[in-house]
Amino acid sequence: MNLASLRQLPVEQRMHLVEELWDSIAADQEALPLTHEQRVELDQRLDAYEADGNPGRPATAALEDIRKRL
Repeated sequence: MNLASLRQLPVEQRMHLVEELWDSIAADQEALPLTHEQRVELDQRLDAYEADGNPGRPATAALEDIRKRL
């Protein structure tokens, strides 16, 4: 299947393909190891999150706010 034929698919079907591709990439995380810089950045973000103590809010609340703005 080439790009031109993919563009002919309905948007819903293309979105489904993107989700499946993304899931397959996420399942094979060893294929894309983190660089040293990425690992350092993630460690810094985790440290900041733990120091802040704010657990955030549920994803459902965040999605609800986003939908209100659309």
